[in-house]
Amino acid sequence: MPDNLPSLGIPFRFLIHANWDWPISNSFVKQWSFMIALGVGKSSLLIRFSDNTFSGSYITTIGVDFKIRTVVINGERVKLQIWDTAGQERFRTITNTYYRGTHGVIVVYDVTNGESFGNVKRWLQEIESNCDIVNKVLVGNKNDDPTRKVVTTEDAERFANQMEIKLFETSAKDNLNVEEMFLAITEQVLRHKKQTQKQQQSETNNDTVQLKKGTHKKKNKCC
Repeated sequence: MPDNLPSLGIPFRFLIHANWDWPISNSFVKQWSFMIALGVGKSSLLIRFSDNTFSGSYITTIGVDFKIRTVVINGERVKLQIWDTAGQERFRTITNTYYRGTHGVIVVYDVTNGESFGNVKRWLQEIESNCDIVNKVLVGNKNDDPTRKVVTTEDAERFANQMEIKLFETSAKDNLNVEEMFLAITEQVLRHKKQTQKQQQSETNNDTVQLKKGTHKKKNKCC
């Protein structure tokens, strides 16, 4: 990776609480969340993206875990700190603690498991209840064996359109759409952040103009 690229220094933290403000410079920290139901291959997706490896068996996530990878988005270096959270009910309290302050979420289901797809709406409702405005994508993982697929692309796309979120069908095993999905949500979060910064700057400029107008009026009145 070229060393002359500007660095955004962005750990995208999956489900990590942030107490800092976002600076408007090119050096800021961003936070990301990764929440998923048990057994849908979330850890394998994360390991495929961070280490480009795959194993048929993984130890169930206990609490939270994370990986780090640096990518380049539109010529800018972005450091991703990606948190992987447990999907089991007994870890719900821990997971809820990490929701607040999150800016991006990947919700994953198993295309070979209809029940996991049915749980997606509950996860999205929890996001809305516990997070500020966040960027979200829906991911159907284990999309590598058509004979085992029970959640059709059409059904998933229909649901994603209703929820106004983007859908990716991935396979950590075959390395299908994994890179594309992570880069897409990264671009989405960055784009939203820059739009927010631009809006805030515009509002600040408007306030300054109004303040100056008010000052001139007071001076004229005194004269």
